[in-house]
Amino acid sequence: MAAEVAPRAVQETAETVEAQTGRVSFLLIATLVGGTLILASFLAEIFFERTIRDSAGIMRNPRADAIALIGAIMLGLPLVWQSLVHLYRGESHMDELVALAVIAAIALEYYQMAGIVAFFMIVANLIETRTALGARQSIAGLLRFTPQEAHRMSPDGSEELVPVSALKPGDVIRVRPGDNIPADGEIISGESSVNQANVTGESLAVDKIVGEEVFGGTSNLTGALDIRVLKIGEDTTLGRVQKLIFEAERTRIPLMRLIDRYAGWYTPTILMLAAIVLFFAEDRGEGMKRAIAMLVAGCPCALVLATPTAMVAALSCAARLGILVKNVVNLEYARSLTAIVFDKTGTLTTGELSVTQMKPAPGVDGAELLLAAASAEQLSKHPAARAMVNIARDAKVDLVHPTNFEEVLGRGVKAKVGSDDVMVGRSSWLTDNGADMGLLENPDYQEAEGLSMLYVTRNGKCLGWIGLEDKTRSEAREAIDALRELGIRNLTMVTGDKWSVAKRVASEMGCTEVQAEVLPEEKLRLVEDLKSRGHRVCVIGDGVNDAPALAAGDLGIAMGAAGSDVAINSASIALMNNDLNRLPFLVKLSRQATRVIAQNLIFGVVFILVVMPLTAAGTLTAIPAAVLHTVASAVVIFNSARLVRFGEEMTPHVPDATGLAYGMVASPA
Repeated sequence: MAAEVAPRAVQETAETVEAQTGRVSFLLIATLVGGTLILASFLAEIFFERTIRDSAGIMRNPRADAIALIGAIMLGLPLVWQSLVHLYRGESHMDELVALAVIAAIALEYYQMAGIVAFFMIVANLIETRTALGARQSIAGLLRFTPQEAHRMSPDGSEELVPVSALKPGDVIRVRPGDNIPADGEIISGESSVNQANVTGESLAVDKIVGEEVFGGTSNLTGALDIRVLKIGEDTTLGRVQKLIFEAERTRIPLMRLIDRYAGWYTPTILMLAAIVLFFAEDRGEGMKRAIAMLVAGCPCALVLATPTAMVAALSCAARLGILVKNVVNLEYARSLTAIVFDKTGTLTTGELSVTQMKPAPGVDGAELLLAAASAEQLSKHPAARAMVNIARDAKVDLVHPTNFEEVLGRGVKAKVGSDDVMVGRSSWLTDNGADMGLLENPDYQEAEGLSMLYVTRNGKCLGWIGLEDKTRSEAREAIDALRELGIRNLTMVTGDKWSVAKRVASEMGCTEVQAEVLPEEKLRLVEDLKSRGHRVCVIGDGVNDAPALAAGDLGIAMGAAGSDVAINSASIALMNNDLNRLPFLVKLSRQATRVIAQNLIFGVVFILVVMPLTAAGTLTAIPAAVLHTVASAVVIFNSARLVRFGEEMTPHVPDATGLAYGMVASPA
């Protein structure tokens, strides 16, 4: 059921955001009209005489009172209605205090006071509502990146313009330069640069060629592309991003739930204090004014806004950089991490093997060795096979198409290359298949430290070996050093690769611990061991083969999750690109958000503790209390809004050909 609710909620958000904006605009106009009437009532007192004596013997101006009463009702009605709705739902939103103050002021014929108090309280609510609406607009704004129509290709090569909703997996669409891509798909023709900042947070365009995946809602910049549709609608990467951002903004951290828990007794407490002041007041009229002022001052909007505004701003900041946070609790966890477990392949390394060394046997030419190996590997999709084929093509070696091809998973390949039987694989596997591996007696041809080595034989005779490396990411060491500076001392690398390779990578990265040749269940045990030792553990992997470990950590972060269902679903946080510098930024963002929340809470508490006694003593009346209340709410909101631009230096905004800016994502303001 939950899986059905979230997409529907996202769609409803997109459809109603315009209506909500309209309601906010209407309320703003009504507030300005009501405020104008209150102002007019003061002018009426200047231009018209007081002709009626009230029950207390005070002369009053009936024209001014009538204008002020209309203004007070216009301004107070939304507050009272909102409070009644909350009470009907069984919620305690603390707006009831202000509603009671307005009703009491009108009942006691303090029309101008009621109108001014209601005016400033509505202004404060409008600021809060507009901020929350900005968060929803950031989600709905993502829909604008997805075009409403697509150019679908017919089997005869002609194009037809169809609604995006009519597309289905398997359709072929044509996307011209300057157009946004309507759905996730695979390029089958053409080359181009694609701005995918709104999905991955990458600051620069990415070059795309045939066979590579593109994401719906991204911008095609330079070349025409024919794309085979793979996913549409809510199943696209952009659709999942929308859904997860929406779900994250609806979640609540423990501190927010704690405030909700005590909201039930806060309102009765303020009412009791106001009643005590009224009871002991010598002048009943003055006591009533003080009680009304206390109700206004006691409305803890600054306190209530302290946490949610900061978390929404932090979520927006993270989304701008391609960090997809599923739950605000996960963002809170990041500040207190003490141990991080890195998967090697695809996380600290690129996951793309490259040939770095070759050692031909005596009497064998390097080109001869490469020709035999790359020709035999042509039909394999293994990363090592692709690396050998690529370097052979770069070296202009004319490959021979293999026959009788056979691949043994995790061991190597056999193939007929011309008239020769060629095998490429581990030395133990080649020996088991009867190859002459006497060459291994020579130390120069034995397993080398830090290299993945594949031996090549032709007609049972060893031609030498080819060494491959999975290169480390250029920013990985910088990111790990930054994490260490943030106080995270336990930085462990785990891999299923052999120890020699693992030690080389761990040494380059500066990891404190390394575990090699481990199975997925052993990674799981390592995470549990760290947790048992009191660590708060973050696990970082590619989200495909690391799903158990990602789920076991206090925080699971999937690298390069764009387009990967498994990566997004298995981790609590998904990095839409492979930039490891996002990791220390995430920790910094979590800690900064915590600081901002603390500042907001302290300010909110101090405001109530200072203003409440002043209103009780009569030093501060209801109107100044309402003004201060609005100012306090604005201070909290704008203090939280600073988080939206936190880390902005990580995303240089370079205008592109479409008028968008690289790295820019709609965010709550």
